[in-house]
Amino acid sequence: MDLTRDSASPLRIRVVSDGRAGIQNQALGLAEAVQRLRPSDIDVCRIGWRPLFDRWPSVVKQPWMRDPASDAALPSDGAPWPDIWIATGRASLPLSVRAASAGPGRPFVVQTQDPRWRTDAFDLVVAPEHDGLSGANVISILGSPHRITPARIAGAASAFDVLSGLPRPRVAVLIGGRSASHDLPADHAARLAHDIGKAVQAAGGSVMVTLSRRTPPEAEAALRDGLADVAGWIWDGRGDNPYFAFLDAADQVLVTEDSANMATEAASTGKPVQLLPMVARKAQPKFDRLRQALIARGLARPFDGTMDVMGIGAQPLAETERAARELLNRYDRWRAA
Repeated sequence: MDLTRDSASPLRIRVVSDGRAGIQNQALGLAEAVQRLRPSDIDVCRIGWRPLFDRWPSVVKQPWMRDPASDAALPSDGAPWPDIWIATGRASLPLSVRAASAGPGRPFVVQTQDPRWRTDAFDLVVAPEHDGLSGANVISILGSPHRITPARIAGAASAFDVLSGLPRPRVAVLIGGRSASHDLPADHAARLAHDIGKAVQAAGGSVMVTLSRRTPPEAEAALRDGLADVAGWIWDGRGDNPYFAFLDAADQVLVTEDSANMATEAASTGKPVQLLPMVARKAQPKFDRLRQALIARGLARPFDGTMDVMGIGAQPLAETERAARELLNRYDRWRAA
């Protein structure tokens, strides 16, 4: 192991993913949490694979199979490795395994989510509790790593003038959509819009709605129609993303139960959180475990059609910070070995 690096210089952290926001933000959020604990420089690499090879098993993929538009995550021509490699998602797995087996000077390799690979192929795996993963080099956290902290979102609302005039309580509504486990048909979206609108209007408040790329167009139309008479803003996907601003401006957060990322991000604001029901497409024990954990710890409650949130709201969930502290502890021991 190379110990010649100046320990007083910033850590070099490489974040590797396929670039999709929900995937990249897990690795980037963990890297930023490390950066808050110790001076660090972060570079972000997007990895993709040529269409012919994209669905091939990760174990047989080779670097030359990458999409030419991918970033060069692996160093070449004798360039140094980063100190810490943090990756998320299927696309990153072949390169993470290669980085972990690169020999002297290699990085400390961290994989988030359940890699569905031998966990001992990595130096550390940061996995959600609801995945049920275990091992000597596994840290289990409630939900997934992410970028949300009260300090990070503070002031984000000031970038959007429209938010300052919205009546309170301001309710951030985070809508997911169709996935392997959940669906959002138009009739269900219409019922959600009706119930949300009725509750918000009864409270004299307003909505701030953001939709997912997974939100079906017919569900989006039903939501827009159902909330048309409610004060607020439904973001149309144009211009700067107001997601952080909505969380900053919100007095309460409603989030659909289909997204582990959005649910844990909402819980990390310290604001009252209610979980909106979705249509289950199949049994969903992992989501059930996450939902039950959030409720049991007082971080959320099921949406009951009211804005009466007395008794909920808690200390912000800070699992990403906990994972970052443990990552640094293990990195320091690994480097000293």
